[in-house]
Amino acid sequence: MSQSPSLTTFVVGERLPWPEQAAVSDESRIYDSAVVYEAGFAKPCALRKISALGAIVRGELDNTPEHCVALELQTGQRPPGTIAWHSAGEAGICFKEPVNVLALITRNLVSQPADRRAIPRVELQCEAWIKDGEEFAAATLRNISARGLQLEGEALPPAGSTISLFVEGLNIPAGEVVWRKDNLAGVELQHDLGWAFIIPWLRTLVRSQAS
Repeated sequence: MSQSPSLTTFVVGERLPWPEQAAVSDESRIYDSAVVYEAGFAKPCALRKISALGAIVRGELDNTPEHCVALELQTGQRPPGTIAWHSAGEAGICFKEPVNVLALITRNLVSQPADRRAIPRVELQCEAWIKDGEEFAAATLRNISARGLQLEGEALPPAGSTISLFVEGLNIPAGEVVWRKDNLAGVELQHDLGWAFIIPWLRTLVRSQAS
């Protein structure tokens, strides 16, 4: 039986992976593994969300604000940091130095079976255009994975709509709006978006946002 894909979210951009701090209540969800070192002790944890500046982890950690820790990642990186907050079995860690998120995404891909590699969920912010019938509407691409994406905008199509999405530098398959809530919408793609196309695009996006 094949293992469910990891639901770890990788945040592109020089920002912390919160203010959203709500714990994920479904304990069956699978995330990338990591280890937190605090006071000389190694504590296994699950990596729910990570950016260049910090991470949200699930596990039994010290809940003291500003407590010094180090987070060992699957790449072998062990960035030092401090506990920023602790709530319902989750903790936010601020790194003292930025980490390479693109390297972490690549490591996530390498850890998957070669014939079933799929880009993990990547949180970002970039301009997009939605084509619904003959109409075009501006939107913001908030996150993307191999099988779907999330959009934010003032004129999003209703659930059930089939749309085309245009993003500079990335060829995205058509998709269906599977849910809509206020100014957010989730889109399921008709075909998986290949990681070989997304990784170069992400590198370009990171460079453009850093300049």
